[in-house]
Amino acid sequence: MRVLIVEDSEPLRESLKLGLAREGFAVDAAADGLTGLDYARNNPYDVLVLDLLLPKLDGMGVLAGLRTKADRPHVLILTARDRVEDRVLGLNEGADDYLVKPFAFDELLARIHALVRRRYEERTRQIAAGGLELDMVARRAVHQGEPLDLTAREYALLEYLLLRRGQIVTREEIEDHVYGVHKLPASNAVDSTICLLRGKLGLTGKDLIRTLRGRGYVLEAARARDSELRP
Repeated sequence: MRVLIVEDSEPLRESLKLGLAREGFAVDAAADGLTGLDYARNNPYDVLVLDLLLPKLDGMGVLAGLRTKADRPHVLILTARDRVEDRVLGLNEGADDYLVKPFAFDELLARIHALVRRRYEERTRQIAAGGLELDMVARRAVHQGEPLDLTAREYALLEYLLLRRGQIVTREEIEDHVYGVHKLPASNAVDSTICLLRGKLGLTGKDLIRTLRGRGYVLEAARARDSELRP
């Protein structure tokens, strides 16, 4: 999943970026509101972690600038402003959650996971399909009762396919959600990772993760006619 951090404090920004990357997120970061708004408008983020007191454009301005974006990210405001009025204003202006500094990283992580689940309409941390079971918090994957030994990239790709199960997912969408803006993949990176995933899924790998030539990939629990698949 892809997260954007907009925070002007360099130590905090870099600490969050490193911590979330260690948890398997593709993370981009901006130090001011204008850069953050530009990133958020032009990239499909799942979650935006947004400070309010920013140079060039404050957090409320960023929220206002995203109001017309069709596929806007879920927004977690991260700020030292702890008054009830500030929380109410932020939520009314379009934020999805509000966390006051100082905070525990584990709480921030739990809130981000909750926003990802909300974005993809998942009620619990577990996702299951076609003999696959995935725990989004523990970052564990099991296939037909056996744990899968996945790299961070393989896990991230499998997680995204599971969240979009039954839908056609293009190579470009995978690149957007699994890689950060500064880590553009090699031209065959997605295909190679799909191939490795199928190998680890054994004989059912190709049936679980299908290639639709010229359209993309689809993860499905049961084979459907191509005309029934959702874009």
